[in-house]
Formats: sequence, structure tokens, C-alpha cells
Amino acid sequence: MHIFFQDLKIDRRGITLVEVLVTIGIFSFLVVGITSLFLTSWKYNRIVWEQLKTQNEGRKVTRDFVNELRITSLSSVGAYPIESASSTEIVFYGNIDSDTYKERIRYFLSGRTLKRGVIEPSGSPLTYDSANEVIVELAHDLITSTPPFSYYDSDYSGSEAPLSSPVDVTQIRVVGISLTLEEDPNASPVPFYIESKVMVRNLKDN
Repeated sequence: MHIFFQDLKIDRRGITLVEVLVTIGIFSFLVVGITSLFLTSWKYNRIVWEQLKTQNEGRKVTRDFVNELRITSLSSVGAYPIESASSTEIVFYGNIDSDTYKERIRYFLSGRTLKRGVIEPSGSPLTYDSANEVIVELAHDLITSTPPFSYYDSDYSGSEAPLSSPVDVTQIRVVGISLTLEEDPNASPVPFYIESKVMVRNLKDN
């Protein structure tokens, strides 16, 4: 029995420097890997959420534009329902609130942002003072290689080319809006594209 305990030797040297370095190396590798995975996941989650936000903006703008333009009519001072129309801007009149007056509504592209300006008529006699225009940003991150607005006459059946510029507003019967949006061209998924066309009710041929 005495011999057995003599042969049983306990290593009390502790951990060597090499073992410490190996442990630190493994731990550092795990930390770097986990951190990289977290940052990558966070980056792509952010891109997806930003793209979803951009898509929601595009859908809302298109819906509101169609609803407002569909009911365009003579202004409160008797001006033609559509004041002007180009590939990057359209100005028209319509009652978009609960009062009795027709507002002057302007959708226009500014850089990569689609904006809307609204003027309430005021004064006596009534006028549309450009100084009173209230402008809000509607959609951001538009790809501007394709202009947002297009116009068609009464012959449009679905395949005809849009009216050429400059557009004669008295010929307009259908207005198209098309938006291509991309949050980050270098990182986002495929750009979001949405389009719609609206027949302007009060401009139909009799």
C-alpha cells in the first residue's frame, strides 16, 4: 500500500505558458467569429427593413396619387383640371380635404425624392399663392433613369406609346406613374418597382 501511494504522483506544475496562449487563441477566434456573425446579421436585417420601408413608401404614394388624380376637376377659380404635365412633374386641381375649395396639387421629382406640394386657395378674389405651398416628401431613393410620369390620350388601350413632350394637357386622358426604388444600390436586393395608370374621370371624352 505504501508503494502504491509513492507511485501515485500528482502534477502540481499548473498551466504552462503554451497552454495559456492556445486557450487565448481559441477564445479570440470564437469571439471574432461570433462578432462577425452578429454584425453581418445586423447589417442584412437593417437592409431588409430599410427596403421594406422604401417599398411601403412607393405603394402609398402610388395609391394616393391615383386616388387624387382620379377626381381632378376645375380649380376654384375655373382653371383647367390639369395645369401642367411633364415626365418629372404634374400639377392638377382637386378637393382633397373636407372644405369646399379645390387645392392645387403638385407631384414632382427632386433629386431622388418624390415630393408633393399643396396650395389652398385664399384671398378675395381667390388665388393660388405659390408662397403658401406646403411641400412634403413622399418617397425616397428613386432610381431616376426612368421618369415617374407618363401621359396618354383617348386612344390609349394599353399598348400605345405615351404622349411626346411637351405634353398638351388638353389631350391627357390617362396618367401613368412608375417608381423604381432602391435603398442602397450597393447592398440592397433587387430594386422595388411599382406602376399604375389612372383614367381621369372628369377628362373623359363625351
